[in-house]
Amino acid sequence: MTPPRSLLRGRQAPPLLLALLATLAACVQPQPGGPGSETGRYAPPGAAPGTCWSKHTAPAVIETVTRQVLAEPEQQDANGRVIRPATFRTETRQEIVRPRQEQWIEIPCPAMMTPDFIRTIQRALTARGLYRGPVHGRMDAATRRAVQRYQAPLGPDSGTLTLTSARRLGLVAVPG
Repeated sequence: MTPPRSLLRGRQAPPLLLALLATLAACVQPQPGGPGSETGRYAPPGAAPGTCWSKHTAPAVIETVTRQVLAEPEQQDANGRVIRPATFRTETRQEIVRPRQEQWIEIPCPAMMTPDFIRTIQRALTARGLYRGPVHGRMDAATRRAVQRYQAPLGPDSGTLTLTSARRLGLVAVPG
């Protein structure tokens, strides 16, 4: 005998619900600036009205240092011969080479980031040999990586396009 239909539906509901939730979770877009960026929610103190900002956080750089430290010195007899050699122990510690840094960067406002503007960014990065993807007008991962390659030597090392970089690329007018 097969169980009633209502019982079958009840048993199938939890797996179906989990599958639906997993599918929806995959729809969440990554943060525009990638790891370390917060875009558009905040502004530094004294920021001009109508400007848009991103807070970029560069992680601390930590170096592991290993060295040999004298545990016991060598022992010598009266004639100066070594009876027992020195013993050493290994010490390993981590040193902060550069502390974590937070930096505010002015960015083009969301209203400016139209598909046409993003296509212009992609063409400008293609002309500089930094972007090899399609010119489709979407700020996807490949476009953000190209923006990061362009900006990294001058700062910040971020996939969020800064207003300064947009000006250097000739995409935004220089004020004044």
